[in-house]
Amino acid sequence: MSLPIFALRPEPGAAATVAAGRERGLEIAAVPLFAIRPVAWSPPAPEALDALLIGSANAIRHAGAGVAAFGHLPVYAVGEATAAAAREAGFTVAATGEGGLQALLERTAPPLRLLRLAGAEHVPLTPPAGIELVMRVVYRADPQPLPAAAAARLGNGAVVLLHSAAAARHFADECDRMAVPRGAVRLAALGPRIAVAAGTGWGAVAVAAHPAEPPLLALAAELCHD
Repeated sequence: MSLPIFALRPEPGAAATVAAGRERGLEIAAVPLFAIRPVAWSPPAPEALDALLIGSANAIRHAGAGVAAFGHLPVYAVGEATAAAAREAGFTVAATGEGGLQALLERTAPPLRLLRLAGAEHVPLTPPAGIELVMRVVYRADPQPLPAAAAARLGNGAVVLLHSAAAARHFADECDRMAVPRGAVRLAALGPRIAVAAGTGWGAVAVAAHPAEPPLLALAAELCHD
């Protein structure tokens, strides 16, 4: 028996996950539990910066007109999807990470002053010596309710992809609110911190080999089979 797979990330990320899953022969249902909204922000002086640090394609998509002032600066992107969004917006990508923003910072040569464009919920970073971060929040993710139809399907057994700690917490709360038995759900988490945020009581909790979409989907493929 093969269990259904659900993607909870907001659009257009959910659609991208569904498409990536289809390429692997996986049918994934998109049930976005967040809606991305722009946040008003005050851009710092571009001349005081060396580059941008971007942890999500949403930061590029929702930063608004203010980001245009930094079009001449190179981008350090957390992963390939974020790098692709930066290139599409006209930026030059200096480096693309594979293991999260902290790992990317650790292999970035100082001195460097980076403008980090982030969401209201973001991973705290510890910059190495010689690297300075200027922080601006440019978007937020508004939680959405779990649809009743999705809750019913989850209760019959499912695999759920978790791309963020915020999604893990909100999904757990929604399952409890909708009386979805946690034991019926198997979680595939992008990283250990995300798995911890989901709490306990699930049918299974597993973490991708490294924080990227391909290993997460490979993990889901394993979990969806009894």
